[in-house]
Amino acid sequence: MLAVPGMTPLLGISLLVRAAITADAMALTMYVVLALDMSYAAAGAVVAALTAGVALGGPLLGRMIDRRGLRTVLLATVAPQIVFWLTVPVQPYVILLGASFAAGLLMVPVQSVTRQAITAMTTTAQRRAAFALDSVAGELSYMVGPAVVILCAAKMSPGVVAWGVGAAIVAGGAGIALLNPPMRAEDETDGDAAARPRRREWLGARMAAVLTMGFGVAMLLSGVDLAIVATLQEAGQVSWAAMVIAVFGVTSVAGGLVYGALSRPMPTWLLLGLLGLVTIPAGFAHDWPWLCVAVIGSGLLTAPTLSTVSDAVSRLAPAGVRGEATGMQASAASAGFALGSPIVGMAIDVSAPAGGFAAAGLAGLLAALTGYLLSRRSPAAASSPSSSAQALEPCDTVAPAP
Repeated sequence: MLAVPGMTPLLGISLLVRAAITADAMALTMYVVLALDMSYAAAGAVVAALTAGVALGGPLLGRMIDRRGLRTVLLATVAPQIVFWLTVPVQPYVILLGASFAAGLLMVPVQSVTRQAITAMTTTAQRRAAFALDSVAGELSYMVGPAVVILCAAKMSPGVVAWGVGAAIVAGGAGIALLNPPMRAEDETDGDAAARPRRREWLGARMAAVLTMGFGVAMLLSGVDLAIVATLQEAGQVSWAAMVIAVFGVTSVAGGLVYGALSRPMPTWLLLGLLGLVTIPAGFAHDWPWLCVAVIGSGLLTAPTLSTVSDAVSRLAPAGVRGEATGMQASAASAGFALGSPIVGMAIDVSAPAGGFAAAGLAGLLAALTGYLLSRRSPAAASSPSSSAQALEPCDTVAPAP
């Protein structure tokens, strides 16, 4: 996959930007808590405003890419990021709250751009492996970004850390603009393939099923993070949380690489259902060594599940609306991450840390079941056998080996 022209620089720049974006919430939290000397609840409100902006802005920016092109959108997002991050250290809290929402609304759409470019640069046979690599890059950014911010915050002022995060986001956006990867394949640039169909023609039960499962896996993952911390806090071993999360991330990378090398895909609902099932028993671990073992199963299934969601969206979205569809996918993930922690937190409060793993796993199972039922209600299921097989391939059938 790395031999595909343009793929290596695309994934490299994407890794840089995504690491910075996964760290932006931590950078803002430390600024509010340390520099403004305010509560974690106040910091959480700023992060929530940023997340809400990202969730709302994803489809809008994707629609702009479909209509105006990649570089226009990058210019419209990089410039506000420069202004926001440069002024973070001088903004009072109330202004920062509103500015964070605006910054999220105009966040550099690196995830959706990367997924669109992968779809355009690869053949159908290559795409699953490419999306597996993309999921691996996402896991690496999740492991590196927040950790770097925490280390830097111990030696620098929170304002300088915020500048560094902003600089990485801006540099990555500029790098993607210079690379200018294709958003459509060569056979999709003219004629009917480039036309923009009406939303009701493509945003049906099939796409709703995939977006629901994307929401579910994000909700599960954010809940697992919180359950890990709660379990270790109860055991008096919270300092080992980084080790457990590192094991989770490394096994996810391994799972993504193995899945990308397989000759046959697996249904999205099945992967997500298995992910939910293996997450629930992790609640029986009560200290960090056993918790490291308990999260291996979840880790191995995380990147494969994320990659199948991306693959399904790329197959179901026509070329003329692919930007909007990938933006919706990013919004679904943002909403899942935003809701996962409070819901799992409530389960922990009313029960025990084990209840957090149970709630996260059940959320994944519910999303998998909903996605399965929605896909079965699709009109594609009633079409001819040949067209049905092709339409059902992204979510719940196994495609023939290339």
